[in-house]
Amino acid sequence: MSTSTETPSADLAVTEEKPALTLDVKVESPSACLRDVLVTIPNADVKRYLKDAYDELVPEAQVPGFRSGRAPRKLVEKQFKDRVQEQVKGSLLMDSLGQVTESQDFSAIGEPDFDYEAIKLDEDADFKFQFKIEVRPEFKTPKWEGIKLAKPVEEISDADVDEALKRVLSRYATLEATDEAAEAGDKLLITAKFKLDGKQLSEMDEERVTIEDRLSFSDAYCEDFGKLMAGVKEGETRKGKAVVAEGVDNEEMRGKELDVEFHVVEVLKLEMPELTDEFLEELGDFENEGELRSFVNDSLARQADYRTQQAVRKLIVDLLTADVDFELPATLVRKQTNRELQRQIMELKRSGFDDEMVKRFVNASRQNAQASTEAALREHFVLEQIAEEQKIDAEESDYEDEIELIAQQEDAPARRVRARLEKQGQMDALRNQIVERKVIELIVEKAKVTEEKVDKKEGEDPTEFAVYHNALATKNDASIPEAKYADDSPMETQDKKKDDSGKVDEE
Repeated sequence: MSTSTETPSADLAVTEEKPALTLDVKVESPSACLRDVLVTIPNADVKRYLKDAYDELVPEAQVPGFRSGRAPRKLVEKQFKDRVQEQVKGSLLMDSLGQVTESQDFSAIGEPDFDYEAIKLDEDADFKFQFKIEVRPEFKTPKWEGIKLAKPVEEISDADVDEALKRVLSRYATLEATDEAAEAGDKLLITAKFKLDGKQLSEMDEERVTIEDRLSFSDAYCEDFGKLMAGVKEGETRKGKAVVAEGVDNEEMRGKELDVEFHVVEVLKLEMPELTDEFLEELGDFENEGELRSFVNDSLARQADYRTQQAVRKLIVDLLTADVDFELPATLVRKQTNRELQRQIMELKRSGFDDEMVKRFVNASRQNAQASTEAALREHFVLEQIAEEQKIDAEESDYEDEIELIAQQEDAPARRVRARLEKQGQMDALRNQIVERKVIELIVEKAKVTEEKVDKKEGEDPTEFAVYHNALATKNDASIPEAKYADDSPMETQDKKKDDSGKVDEE
C-alpha cells in the first residue's frame, strides 16, 4: 500500500482577506446624540467589487444557448447586470458601514437610518450614500467619588406584615355578588364611557376593579374614584370626571377634564380564605402561617430595599446630571421608551412587587412617558460612561441572580423566564439594569453616607387601582408592553380566571 501527498484543492485553500475600502467620510453633529454621515467610495473600489462579483458568477452562469459556465463574459455581464449591481451595492454598504463604525470616534447606540432604495450604484462613478445614526453623547464625566448621601432606611414591623398579609389574602378571597351597597375595598365589575363636550371618545369594556381612592388609566386618571363609587349598587350608573395626563402625546388634550360614566354590572364582596393547611399548600407550599409571614416579610424587605435604592439612585443621578446638558432627539426618546419601561418592570419584579403594583407603574409611565424616558436616558448615559471607565460589566452570574429573583416572584422556572426574556429581546435591558446598579453601589461605597430612618406611611400617596385603557381612543395603544404573568398571558386575562393558583406575591 502506497501513500501520496496531494495538493489541497481550491475549495480548501484559505481565502485571502478582502482589501479595505478607501473611504471619504464626512460627519456632522446636528445634536449631541445624532450624527449625519456622508460616505464616498471611489469608483476604483466600485469596479473592483463588480469585477470580483462577475469573476465569481461567470464560471457558473447559465445563459440560453451555452453550456453552464461557457457563455462569453460580455454576455454574462449584460444579462446579469442588474442583479450583480444590486448585490455589489449591498456589499459596499455593509463593508463601508463596518469600516465607518470602527474608524469614527462616536459610539453608535442604534442602527444607521437610510433609504436603501434611494441609493444608486453607477459603475462609472463614485458610490455615495448618506445616513443618520444615534450615538452616545460626549461629555465630561462628573465627579462622583466622595459625594455626600443621606440614605433613607425603613423598618418593617409586625403591623406592616399583618397589613401586607391581609392584602395578600384578599387576592385569594372568594368573590360573592351582592345587592348591598359597595364599600372601600370591595370589587366592582364596571364599564365606562369617556366623553368630551358631549362627544364620546372611548368605551371601556367590562373590567373588575377594586374601590380605591384613585382609578388610573393608560392616559388619564379619576382622582376621587373611591368617593364617587361609595355606596354604589348593582345596576347603578355614576358620573364623574377623569383628567388627561400631562405626558400624553396629544398636547392639546393634556390636562383636559373628561366626563366619565361608570356603570356597575356587579358589586362583589370579598370572603377572606382561612389559613388551613390545604390553603397554605396551594398558596405556595407553605407548611404553616409562620412560614407564610416570613415570606411576606421577605417581600416587604425587598420592596423597602428597592425604595431605598431608588431614593439613593435619585440623589446620585441628580448630583451627577446637574452639570451634564445635552439634547436628546425625539426619535431616540420614543424608541427608548419601551426599553426603559421593560427595564423598570424587571426591576420591580425582582424587588418583590406584584402585578397590581406593576400595573400602576405602567400607567404612571404611560402618562408621563417622554419626561421619564428623557430623565432615564440621561441617567443611563452618565452611569454607562462611569461603568466603562471603571471597567464594570454584567457577568453571567449576575444574569442568573436577576432571573432567579424574577422567577421566584412569578413562581416560574428560571429557564422559562430566561427564554422569555431572550425571545422578547429584553436581555439588553436586563444588562443595563445590572450595570447601572453596580455603578450606583460603587458610588455609594465611595460616598460619605449617613442613614436616616423614614416612616413610609408619612406623606403616603392615595391608594390606587390601575386598568389598561386609553380614555382618548377606543383602540388601545399597545406600543408599551403590558406586565405579564409567567405564561405570557396579560394580567387582565389571569385576573379574570376563577382559579387563583400559584405562589403568593406581595405588593
